Amino acid sequence: MKILIPPAKELNVNAEKFLFEKLSNNTLKILGELLKLDVATFAKIYKIKEESAILEKERFENIFQKTAFSYDALHLFNGLMYRNIRRDVIFEKEKAYLKANVFITSSFYGIINVYEKISAHRLDFLQNFKVDNNSLKIFWQSSYDSFVENEDIVISLLSSEFEEVFSKKYRDKFFKIVFMEEKLGEFKIHSTISKKARGKFLTAMFENNVTRVEDIKKLNFDNFSFYEELSSENKLVFVKKQK
Repeated sequence: MKILIPPAKELNVNAEKFLFEKLSNNTLKILGELLKLDVATFAKIYKIKEESAILEKERFENIFQKTAFSYDALHLFNGLMYRNIRRDVIFEKEKAYLKANVFITSSFYGIINVYEKISAHRLDFLQNFKVDNNSLKIFWQSSYDSFVENEDIVISLLSSEFEEVFSKKYRDKFFKIVFMEEKLGEFKIHSTISKKARGKFLTAMFENNVTRVEDIKKLNFDNFSFYEELSSENKLVFVKKQK
């Protein structure tokens, strides 16, 4: 089983620091193209103010100079999903589960384990940036496909931005986890609730050492439970009932 989760824009640079880690050839190629951009172009691509663009450019320059610190990806990313993962105390058995099964789909590093060491950066697949005249999605597609091609069970906690990096023949086989809220008989998907639920769901997965799809359906977490009527073979819906 492989569980795929997205990265996050929010970073916790106060997490435990490690020495700089060597970069893959693909990451070095992306880095080389990023370093060609001036601050104004960074600001345009990232749709941020120039003061913020200076920080983003400096981060990549520090990575190139190998002066940037590294962090466990699980603790560096600090978006809403990550803040809802039980990260403060992780037991050895749970850590082994995370190392074996849980991977982050990064547009800069490729698919990495949650315990892989990475440096602070910001880059996503929606930004208008090309490498070898290809979008980042096309640039990474063969690598992403290779990661899942021999895997029987792929659990996706990804948004379409990240799932669409994979070829259709692979993503059609993913088990997509969907979180909904029931209120007064209506079922709705809320972005904030879904992001929190992904973190709670992942925590339930490693706490219960889940490796089978049938066992996923038995999970109960944060008032969410499996809802068979809204689910299908490759879509597992969890519903949170509101009083």
